[in-house]
Amino acid sequence: MDLKKDISSRADIFNEELDHFLKGGCPKNLYDATRHLPVAGGKRLRPVLSMLTCEAVSGKHTLVMPFALAVEIIHNFTLVHDDIMDKSSLRRGMTTVHIEYGEPTAIIAGDLLFAKAFEALGQYPEKIKSFRRLYNHLTQSVVEVCEGQQLDMNFEKRFVVRESEYLKMIKMKTSALFRIACEGGVLIGGASEEVQRGLRDYGTSLGLAFQIRDDYLDMSSNSETLGKDIGNDIRNGKKTIIAVHSLTHATGKDKRILTDVFGKATASADDVQKVYRVFDHVGSIDYAKQKAEEYSIQAKKALDVLDDSSAKQILVELADYAMTREK
Repeated sequence: MDLKKDISSRADIFNEELDHFLKGGCPKNLYDATRHLPVAGGKRLRPVLSMLTCEAVSGKHTLVMPFALAVEIIHNFTLVHDDIMDKSSLRRGMTTVHIEYGEPTAIIAGDLLFAKAFEALGQYPEKIKSFRRLYNHLTQSVVEVCEGQQLDMNFEKRFVVRESEYLKMIKMKTSALFRIACEGGVLIGGASEEVQRGLRDYGTSLGLAFQIRDDYLDMSSNSETLGKDIGNDIRNGKKTIIAVHSLTHATGKDKRILTDVFGKATASADDVQKVYRVFDHVGSIDYAKQKAEEYSIQAKKALDVLDDSSAKQILVELADYAMTREK
C-alpha cells in the first residue's frame, strides 16, 4: 500500500468539500482571514481519520463528511488562536492569520471558524440515531482542547512539570480531536460499543504519538521543512516531553544552561542551539522517540477490534507514520 497516496486521495475529496463550505461571506476581509489557514492545506489527518474509521466499519465515507468538516474546522480555529498566543509568524509555510490580517480580525476569524464547525455538523438531521451523542462528544472534545491549552500556558510559568502532567495536557489539547475524529467515524458508520471504545483508544494513543513526534520535530527540523517557526518552544518555555525530561534529569552545566536560557523570550539562535545540545546530552531526545514508539504500538493494538480491510491497514500504517514523520 502507498500511505501517502491513500491519504492524499481522501484529502483531495475532503478539500473539495471544505473549499465549497467556506466559500463566500461578508465582510470580505473577515472571510478571507477565516479561509486563510484552512485552505492553505495541512495534513488533513483528522478528517481522513474520520473517513477511514467510517470506511472500516461501513465500507464508505460519504456519511461522515459533515462531521469531518466540523472536526477539521475546529482544529483550524484552535491553530488561529494558538498562533496569537504563541506569537508565531509562520504556519503551513505562510504568514499566520494575525500577521496577515491583524490580531483583532484573527480573533474574530477563529471565533467564526468555531461557529462554522457546528454549522457543518448541523447538516445532519437531528432525528438520526447518533446525532445527539455525536454533538455532545464533539462539544466535550472542544472543552478538553481549551482546558489543555490553558494547562499548556500555565506550564510555561513553571520551571518543572511532571511527565504525568504533560501527558494529561497533550491528551486534552491534541489527542482529544484525534479521539473524536475516530470515534465519530465509527459511530456514524454504525459500529458496536466495543469497536467505538477501541477506536477511541486508537485515536488517543495516535494523538499522543503524533504530539510527542511534533515535540521532536520542533527542535530537529527547520522552518522551511515544517512550515512554522522553530525555536519558539524554547523561548516560550513550552513544556514538551523533551523539555520535561531534561528539566528533571539535567545536572551541572546542563542544568545551568537550561536555567539561563529556557523560557527566555530574547534567546538568540545560538542560545536555542545550546538548549538543543543539552536535550541531546541528557538523553531526552531518545526518550521522546521511545515514548512515541510506545504510543504507536498501543494505537495499533487498539485496532484489533476491527475486521481486516484496506481501511484498517491504512490506520495501522498511520500509527507507524505518527512516530517516523519528518514534517
